[in-house]
Amino acid sequence: MEKTVGIIFADEMEYAPFLSGIKDKEHREEKRHGNDSVVTFLSEGENKIKIIAVKCGIGKSNAAAATAYLIGEDKADYILNAGLSGAVSRLKREDMIAATSHVECDFDLTAIGYGPGVKADGQRYIYKADETLLSYALQSEGIIAAPTGTGDIFLTDKVKKDYYKECFGIEAFDMETAAIASVCDKAEIPMLSLRKISDDADDSSVEDYREMNNRKESCLTELLLNILARLLRNM
Repeated sequence: MEKTVGIIFADEMEYAPFLSGIKDKEHREEKRHGNDSVVTFLSEGENKIKIIAVKCGIGKSNAAAATAYLIGEDKADYILNAGLSGAVSRLKREDMIAATSHVECDFDLTAIGYGPGVKADGQRYIYKADETLLSYALQSEGIIAAPTGTGDIFLTDKVKKDYYKECFGIEAFDMETAAIASVCDKAEIPMLSLRKISDDADDSSVEDYREMNNRKESCLTELLLNILARLLRNM
């Protein structure tokens, strides 16, 4: 039995460590989804996982488009996402999190009577992580379960950060995951996001983010490979 897992990264510094981390896997194909860089690998053993790693670009629309392509064109059975996030509450720099839920913090219909983040016509707007994938992530030492928020902004404003914390109860903020989760929710595809805290989403965020991003660390890759191994064992 073969399952397909799509893994979405926003930028090169997040993408490159994963490609290096799975260099021992059989290389199958290198292609593009429009402007997205895509590399496909196949795991070893009788049961196999086809791994499709995508570098989609920063932001919600890029992430949503990559997710839709992975599900519609590549028939992904699972979607994983990994990258860096800013801390909103409780978390500190260097923490590793598995996101329990996602909300689009910048979705705003308050002018026509809806609450912050709430979508029209009863559409779901808080998206939950897949419980099985989340349990696999939390088996790795030191991983923190945390609710997250998303918006098309690099968050450096403490007033806005506190507003998002108060409205949505989030603990970390990024620019992709709720968009990925929204597409997966519509397609009924299991999804999980893994994040490392790079900054405090304040006036020091840009420097802290750049410093960590430039490291091209392997910790998220190691966590992804652990989840894939657990998924493979339970197929």
